[in-house]
Amino acid sequence: MELEPFVRAEWGPLPYEGCRNVEGKVLLVRAGLVLALLRFGEHATIHEHPAPFPIDVFCLEGNGNVSLGGETSTIAAGQRVRWTPDLPHRLWTDASTMITLMVEHPPVRHREA
Repeated sequence: MELEPFVRAEWGPLPYEGCRNVEGKVLLVRAGLVLALLRFGEHATIHEHPAPFPIDVFCLEGNGNVSLGGETSTIAAGQRVRWTPDLPHRLWTDASTMITLMVEHPPVRHREA
């Protein structure tokens, strides 16, 4: 068994234009895996954008809204959605709050010899 320390990141505002009332913190960055928490206040949103890799979104607390490729739905604590690559996606809240775990699956880049 190997125990290792990790950086206990502080909550901070998302640095993207169009994001409003959302804070995040990155928990882990590894080859092929990024874990981050997003905390949404009331009337919060991330900007709509695509990603070139799949992302699993786990709603841990509260509820909000999710879109993928123009299709929208509500999401609540205990639900997960997978954002497929290259489709615009977004999360937002109305009069509720929400915390999500974002599990990103970027491709592993192999170094050339």
